[in-house]
Amino acid sequence: MSDLICNNLSMTFTNPQTGAEVNALQDINFTLKKGELLSVLGPSGCGKTTLLNMIAGFLNPTAGDLTLAHQKIEGPGVERGMVFQQGALFEWLPVARNVDFGLRMKNLDKEESANLVEKWLDIVGLTGFGDTPTYQLSGGMQQRVALARCLVNDPELILMDEPLGALDALTREKMQSLILELWKETGKTIIIITHSVEEALLLGERLFVMAPRPGRIHKEYKLPFAERGLKTTLREIKQQKDFAEVREEILTMIWDMEEEIMGNV
Repeated sequence: MSDLICNNLSMTFTNPQTGAEVNALQDINFTLKKGELLSVLGPSGCGKTTLLNMIAGFLNPTAGDLTLAHQKIEGPGVERGMVFQQGALFEWLPVARNVDFGLRMKNLDKEESANLVEKWLDIVGLTGFGDTPTYQLSGGMQQRVALARCLVNDPELILMDEPLGALDALTREKMQSLILELWKETGKTIIIITHSVEEALLLGERLFVMAPRPGRIHKEYKLPFAERGLKTTLREIKQQKDFAEVREEILTMIWDMEEEIMGNV
């Protein structure tokens, strides 16, 4: 089994100015099964990115543990791929050289590598752009490159940290549809961190709403909208009654959290 298991996970930071301890996360428990699509949402400071960075292996928890396919996560690994908000691409390199970066680190056969790059550029809609300098691409196209660079390495788990946050509304909607298509076609396990309630609803068959101080899972939802998004347009889903009801419930929940943080309640 390739399950991701998060067991009693906690993370404490020390404020360098005051010396006070800050509980970024406390007692996080969940199991994510192979092929599940999870979105994580919550107000600023609730530990969303901290959680993702621990799963990626960039941070080690101060308590608890993380395992993927029965292997303890103690650092970065090829079985986990990361897509950042700005792509973290080498903009001075052509598209194909960005996509094959991980393959070059593995010393993969050049012909096999070129075939894989061509395959994934075709899947993400960038056929013919392999020789294009990356800096010449639009933001949406650069995120497609970032997705191809992640997927070409065939990770078991894909981690996305606000991957669409810098895009305009129309491009963002197109990329949301692409992520759903890739999820269904590849069967990959995906975790997406987002600040957008609508995006969390559209891109999560499971959704965690997190609360801060300390960071914790406040409520979990199991949602039908990701599956619906494979059969109809996301715009139509946003207009559906049950989508609007859950959206308003979560918006109210996060609004109340923000008010509590600001000391208005």
